[in-house]
Amino acid sequence: MAPSGPGGPPQARYDEYEIVPARHPWRWVGTAVVALVLAAVTWSLITNPRWEWGVVAQWFTAESVLRGLVETLKLTAIAGALGFLLGFVLALMRLSKSPLLSSVSWTFSWIFRSTPLLVQLLLWYNLGYLYENISLGIPFTDVRLFEGETTTLMSQFAAAILGLGLHQAAYSAEIIRGGILSVDQGQVEAAAALGIPAWDRSARIVLPQAMRAILPTAFNEIIGLVKGTSVVYVLAYSELFYTVQVIYNRTQQVLPLLLVATLWYVVITSVLSVVQYYVERHYAKGAVRTLPLTPWQKAKRFLATRTPTEARR
Repeated sequence: MAPSGPGGPPQARYDEYEIVPARHPWRWVGTAVVALVLAAVTWSLITNPRWEWGVVAQWFTAESVLRGLVETLKLTAIAGALGFLLGFVLALMRLSKSPLLSSVSWTFSWIFRSTPLLVQLLLWYNLGYLYENISLGIPFTDVRLFEGETTTLMSQFAAAILGLGLHQAAYSAEIIRGGILSVDQGQVEAAAALGIPAWDRSARIVLPQAMRAILPTAFNEIIGLVKGTSVVYVLAYSELFYTVQVIYNRTQQVLPLLLVATLWYVVITSVLSVVQYYVERHYAKGAVRTLPLTPWQKAKRFLATRTPTEARR
């Protein structure tokens, strides 16, 4: 104990204490167990010849597989855009004070969320059985602006887009509605009291904050849509999964071809995850004091901290 001032209690000498690093034995045990499991799985993947990695490499960039990949991306982009645009409209209808608009939006979401996607695709593709012709004109008159046979108009691609897009819209509507409701209504009321127009309140106050709640779930839906396009194989549409099926039915190399499709789905999902990170980081402005570092910024910081250490050595 160090002596204190006149008349005071003795003071502790903290520089005499020994600094003992914290020990985490169970963390090391868990790390070792996980490392062993990963090593065993990796060794099995490398040494088991039945995986036929040579066949996987042969078909991974084959022209037919790449064409199927392009069709999968096309379905995802068009159906995703249709789903979220229609979902945005449905969310606004659900939040409307009009009983009719709110009821129509709720009914749409109820129907399309209650029926399997596979059933919806088959119904759209067989729409010609119910309606032989599709026409567009002025209701309750004989004026027809457009008319055509349903079997001609409802191609495999059109049925896939309608099935995927409308199914996605039902879920997107609830995601967007939940994001809008997550914004503090006090901010909207304060903006209205300041005389800010309704459109500016929605575009500059509500939507930027709602996007922080919408984006994580929305990207999960897009990733699910990428994999959901594989259901379109029932329409014999040549997307990635159907293309792989056609190939392995001919070559009987089932597992390697399934791995080809799996790896391409992993690649697409990984790219979307990276995009999600940067988009969420953009909309985090104003919500956090310091934005999370990008991978490039983390690498630069790591190199900057390592360089002086190496120079001293």
